[in-house]
Amino acid sequence: MSPIRLHLLELEQFRNYQHEALQLDSSRILILGNNGQGKSNLLEAVELLGTLHSCRSSYDYELINHGKDMSIVRGLTNHGDLLEIEFRKYGGRQVRRNGKRLDRQGDLLLSMRCVSFSSLDLHLLRGEPVQRRLWLDKIVLQLEPVYSELIKKYGKLLKQRYQLLRKNSGQSNVEDLLDIFDQQLSLIGVRVHRRRYRALNRLQPFAEHWQKKLSNGGEVLSLDYQRGSTLPKEENEQVWREALIAQLKAQREQELRTYRCIVGPHRDEIGIFLNGQMARCYASGGQQRTIVLALKMAELNLIHQIYEDPPILILDDVMAELDSDRQELLLDAIEKEYQCLVSATNISVLTPSWYRSSQIVKVSSGKLISMEQN
Repeated sequence: MSPIRLHLLELEQFRNYQHEALQLDSSRILILGNNGQGKSNLLEAVELLGTLHSCRSSYDYELINHGKDMSIVRGLTNHGDLLEIEFRKYGGRQVRRNGKRLDRQGDLLLSMRCVSFSSLDLHLLRGEPVQRRLWLDKIVLQLEPVYSELIKKYGKLLKQRYQLLRKNSGQSNVEDLLDIFDQQLSLIGVRVHRRRYRALNRLQPFAEHWQKKLSNGGEVLSLDYQRGSTLPKEENEQVWREALIAQLKAQREQELRTYRCIVGPHRDEIGIFLNGQMARCYASGGQQRTIVLALKMAELNLIHQIYEDPPILILDDVMAELDSDRQELLLDAIEKEYQCLVSATNISVLTPSWYRSSQIVKVSSGKLISMEQN
């Protein structure tokens, strides 16, 4: 069995949990319960410790029990690090390791990382480009925690630029002010472009491998980073900056009319192709599920390769979407190296191999009412 990366999970006023503690005694944890009882909330807490993000929530106040002012998630890793995230209704979150507050929240990821696959991810292919950008950004953040500050700066600049256009579009000095913004946007923008491009290139061979394996060699998966800016092939920051500045200037007349900036990382798209065809248009429902699983396994392998420390795999309500052959392939791939937390409404959706030698946790109304080793 794989090493246990997370030994203890504690929740205080988190979502529908008052105060619960879970001792993780196995590398494979099955979390069972009816819908709406708190299975996904439990897995969301682990995801937050391992990525600092939730795939289910955009605002911290949604993570706090109704009527409370704060919630806390704690986790004890196999390295002895006590990780803690405190979510406040007012004043933002605080992140601590071994009782010491971290000035850079991304430093928490040095202790534990995880990859989450939920039923929401099944919309990755057919959803809007922003969903694919967010997916890629989460991968980049795992590889380079400082990326969080970079993407925040870019978003802030873009928002300020929009406000400038709305309030000052008729002013004589607006173009001078936009020139200043162009310099800053180009600097941050090309750095975002570079990191996204490199991350996707590193992910590609793993994704291709997993698609072939899950389809018995019958399908080829390819990824294409389609920049929201036209940049030269030569990967040179100064050359890219100059090209991006030129494009920002070229679209300025339209921008002054519409208040929209139409070039830059916020216009990126990630092309996902199956056997040379755009997967979002031509892949069947079953093929789409296989593609998303291949992408998640690729992410898991890439993070493991870079840090030589296996991340935790979270599978939230997706096992029913996988047939028995794919379940067995997945189990064979993770059993010896990764700790895995799996949620399901009923154990019958899992093949017997999945619940052998697993710790089973039953959840009801935010209570861990039964824990047993199977």
